[in-house]
Amino acid sequence: MYQKHYGLTELPFTLTPNTSFYCDLEGHRAALEVLLTALETGEGFIKVVGEVGTGKTLLCRKLLNELPDEYVTAYIPNPFLTPEELRAQIARELQVDISDASSQQLVTQAIQQRLLEINGEKRTVVIVLDEAQALPSDSLEALRLISNLETESRKLLHIVLFGQPELNERLAAREHRQLRQRISFSYYLQAMTVHELARYISHRLHIAGYKGAPIFNGKVVTMLHQASRGIPRLANVLCHKTLLLCYGEGVHPVTAKHVRMAVDDTEDATLPKPTWPWWLAAGILFAGLAAYGYSQNWFVEAWS
Repeated sequence: MYQKHYGLTELPFTLTPNTSFYCDLEGHRAALEVLLTALETGEGFIKVVGEVGTGKTLLCRKLLNELPDEYVTAYIPNPFLTPEELRAQIARELQVDISDASSQQLVTQAIQQRLLEINGEKRTVVIVLDEAQALPSDSLEALRLISNLETESRKLLHIVLFGQPELNERLAAREHRQLRQRISFSYYLQAMTVHELARYISHRLHIAGYKGAPIFNGKVVTMLHQASRGIPRLANVLCHKTLLLCYGEGVHPVTAKHVRMAVDDTEDATLPKPTWPWWLAAGILFAGLAAYGYSQNWFVEAWS
């Protein structure tokens, strides 16, 4: 691998959501501020939506790490669960014993009792669901009903939904209008700009221990941004492959050739086809016409 080739302590462009590589991009920072502010003000439902690969899971884990000790968290990374499974998962996360609960009503009562205990300790429960677009419709409704658990003065729990744009489509259905109306804070996670991508690459290399001369120049970063559309996951894949190519050739700086080879080998990554500048295309056209006219005149003169 290229780790030793570049003097790295670890691989900088893996796809695992490692919070030590978290880069304080404007979009992620704004989303985190929205989340923390919404939780601080006691809002019930909060939603963060972003395209595939925009860093939702990393942001989700960053939020869990940033929350102060007065928050008790229940993290559900795979919410493709039935209502019964969802309640059981929440109970396990909150350390609620439901082994003797013979009905779903008793499970809900046990969860409510635990929420009241935590509330009595002046702490707040936050349920965080990643990939929330995968929640079945009846489980979305069960989640809404769980959010009804509250005292006269405050809610007993807050729910944060991280999901792909399909989550918005799901919530737009008439059957989920009650849940949709309870979402008080929402944020759409954008892709990186080309300048953010440059900082993102530099940041990850620095965290991985790189201390040498720049590896990615401006032209290369622009190509990577075009190919990845600013999506962090795609950018990671492309950067990883370009460094592998450099290692294979025994060189250090990434070139346009390496980027094109990485793009050709990567699904969902494309580079725009090269286009001729209008003035150059026009010059070639006029030169061609002039040459054609000259050859016609020569042909006529030769036979006259």
